[in-house]
Amino acid sequence: MAEKRKLFEDVGSAEPVRPVAQTGVIDRGRGGAREAIRGWLMGLFALVFIMIAVGGLTRLTDSGLSITEWAPVTGAIPPLSEADWQSEFEKYQQIDEFKVQNSWMELSDFKVIYWWEWGHRQLGRVIGLVWGIGFLYFLLRKQIPTGWTGRLLLLGGLGGLQGAIGWWMVASGVTTGQGTTDVASYRLATHLGLAFVILGFITWYVLLLGRREQDLMQARRAKEAKQFSLATGLMHFAFLQILLGALVAGIDAGRYFPEWPLMAGQVFPPNAFDITPVWRNFFENPGLVQFMHRVAGYLLVIFAMVVWRHGRRSAHANTRFAFNAVMAVMAVQILLGIIAVLYAAPVHIALVHQAVAVILWVLIIRARFQSGYPVATSIRGT
Repeated sequence: MAEKRKLFEDVGSAEPVRPVAQTGVIDRGRGGAREAIRGWLMGLFALVFIMIAVGGLTRLTDSGLSITEWAPVTGAIPPLSEADWQSEFEKYQQIDEFKVQNSWMELSDFKVIYWWEWGHRQLGRVIGLVWGIGFLYFLLRKQIPTGWTGRLLLLGGLGGLQGAIGWWMVASGVTTGQGTTDVASYRLATHLGLAFVILGFITWYVLLLGRREQDLMQARRAKEAKQFSLATGLMHFAFLQILLGALVAGIDAGRYFPEWPLMAGQVFPPNAFDITPVWRNFFENPGLVQFMHRVAGYLLVIFAMVVWRHGRRSAHANTRFAFNAVMAVMAVQILLGIIAVLYAAPVHIALVHQAVAVILWVLIIRARFQSGYPVATSIRGT
């Protein structure tokens, strides 16, 4: 029988052991899921960036219609024999692009454009595979933080949608008897626009995961609402300009009117509304499409300067630096745009112009993030 204790007898002199609150894996420092997921997303970011560049080269080399079928699984295997190559070439010979524009091609010429398009599609499969393996890895290990499963699933869903839109785009150019030699420019703009949306989400997630939840909650209290709103507007305006740039690329409008600031010696291009019905001119008339891209660029620069001047008054050094970086890269992009116009958009200049657009897009998103989650600095700037 247990010994009875007195009413006021001390139970024990030792201090009670209190359980230590354990933070989730998202807050376990550099060895936790936060850092691992961030690294995985940065890998996806690099792949999407390369994908945009390869897609641009595929468009600029007129390779996008070389594969006339959409085979998500079997399409991963390229032609392995001379008979397979001949079969693919015969399919290509049936569409308008070959009959109207590339009837001079031999099989060796066809192989060049085929490999560009096959590589573009294959890279899309690699991105999907990297996303799927990474997501399942963190899901099965229960390392996905609360609130992040939906965000990561969103990336996968957008990636799948991008593949479907890619074929929707290609299908508009795989025609017979219509005289079509390119994909529909508005479908190309949709395809490129979604790529930038995906890149934007990845960028935002990487920035969020780069700081602890506790730091983010504290930084949110110091949010510079006005600057955040201006940066949001700049982000949307830049996205519109990206879509207009895609329209320019879709109909090779950059190769018309190689002069600046005028177009054929006048402010407004001639024959801007020659196509009927009128609305088609906004997508298919090279002069009008390039004019829209130019004017939107001028307005974007003016608005960017307003946002930048406001950002220079930020109390946070990191925020000021972020907006300075935006303006520096925008100046480079303006120069590249003018050079592209003057030289009728050669492939290498057009490709650099597109790559700098990606960098500018990311920097705008970063400046927006810094406005919403400013990094506090002391008077000495540390």
